Amino acid sequence: MPTSPSSPASTPVADATDDHVRIFDTTLRDGEQAPGFSMNRAQKLRLAHVLGELGVDVMEAGFPQASPDDFSAVQAIAREVRNSTICGLARCQIGDIETTARAIEPAASGRIHVFISTSPLHREHKLRMDKSQVLEATARCVERARQLCDDVEFSAEDALRTEPEFLAEVFGVALDAGATTLNAPDTVGYVTPDEIRQMFTYLREHVRGAERAIFSAHCHDDLGLAVANSLAAIGAGARQIECTINGIGERAGNASLEEVVMALKVRPALYGTDTRIDTRKLYPASRLLSQLTGQSVPRNKAIVGANAFAHESGIHQHGMLRHRGTYEIMQPADVGLTQTKLVLGKHSGRAALRQRLAELGQTPDEAAMDGIFARFKALADKKREIFDADLEALALGRDPDAAGPWHITHLHAASHLGGSASASVKLTHEDGHEVSEAAIGDGPVDAVLRAVERATGEALALTDFNIRAVSEGGDAQGQATVDVEHAGRRWRGQGFSTDIVEAAALAALQVANRIARHQGDAPTSTPAPSNPAKPAAAHA
Repeated sequence: MPTSPSSPASTPVADATDDHVRIFDTTLRDGEQAPGFSMNRAQKLRLAHVLGELGVDVMEAGFPQASPDDFSAVQAIAREVRNSTICGLARCQIGDIETTARAIEPAASGRIHVFISTSPLHREHKLRMDKSQVLEATARCVERARQLCDDVEFSAEDALRTEPEFLAEVFGVALDAGATTLNAPDTVGYVTPDEIRQMFTYLREHVRGAERAIFSAHCHDDLGLAVANSLAAIGAGARQIECTINGIGERAGNASLEEVVMALKVRPALYGTDTRIDTRKLYPASRLLSQLTGQSVPRNKAIVGANAFAHESGIHQHGMLRHRGTYEIMQPADVGLTQTKLVLGKHSGRAALRQRLAELGQTPDEAAMDGIFARFKALADKKREIFDADLEALALGRDPDAAGPWHITHLHAASHLGGSASASVKLTHEDGHEVSEAAIGDGPVDAVLRAVERATGEALALTDFNIRAVSEGGDAQGQATVDVEHAGRRWRGQGFSTDIVEAAALAALQVANRIARHQGDAPTSTPAPSNPAKPAAAHA
């Protein structure tokens, strides 16, 4: 990470004269903190590598002060991902800022993102601070951040409901203290494109030293306007957009990265600027996020939904056969969808499998490929045709955090109309001993979860359970996702199988293995929080 500058107000690292739109991806922070989208460290790291390959300029890897797990995830990403600026979020508190600096220290390029609320509503009810106190805290904390990192972003939480004159004053103070990027978030997704355009125009005209700053927009989708508002901000001079893959995030989500990027690519004459994103990797990134979180992408989702390039209407099909431009404004290949597919089945070889995985953005090494190919052959014996989604599930591989010590060697489940269900399992431990247990439940899935619980000796309080078809047809794989409480902590497991009961058992076993692995690991280095209470969900 760059050393401390001699003066907080020295020339910013970011070049405000560079006119391309910087993509600030917050999938791993704002997106991941939304209910249903949490990821463990290994999953975050895997997605971070994909985001780096996608070409995001800045990757907000997490909120290091939130928990030891968040700190270690940000630190691991900073250590391994070298082709994006790695950013950590910090409240306008010295302890947060110093913790974030330690987390991003290994990064080739690091950024500290400091935020404080500025709207009258937040000042009165959340902070209980007046304007002068907000200005003082901004100056003090941004200056400290700049002492620790050359690249500092300042966000005014709830900026779009802040008095314009005061917002301009706060931003001027942040710039003088050493901020290089100024972010005006629409934290509650309240404004319209006309309003956000007017606000950014005003800020660029009235912020003292605005020519030294890169202005950023962070828009939420509560009124379905996040992408429209982001584009309006670009039209008014914003040159950083904060967004997420698939638009995930708090409440209704954030601006969708793929939609913002493709709008600029498809309409270059309108916006006169572009991003540095490799758009051919948008679809694979979207699919990986869906697989990691177990959350499906809506079929009608723009750019990456299953129907985005599908045409069923006879009128549309007729036009497409004559000329693709009649009903398509972009090519499927532009976002990473191939038009010619190899049909894979039990007779397909390793070379065909590797080629198709590469088309999906998956490039496993030889050791990982051995496991994927073995699982592919086993699946092909159960299915007539292997779909892309099946391959993506196979390529997720074995999560190292969930490897061992338990393995299922036998599973039987039965249910009876009007009666209870039963299940029996035999598990083998890596030390060689076997455990057999049986249980009854409200259904076969509940029974098998109880049997796994008894066999592993881990109390698993189920809080959420989801099952979805990974691909098409009656022989489709099912993806089971379970969330459980254990020892005051939430754990998540996933399992894949053409048998949904087996998928549920594998998901439960993954949780038990995570717990066992966690209990056996030595403690890792963690931040020393300035406030022992865990911070509330960070700003958006």
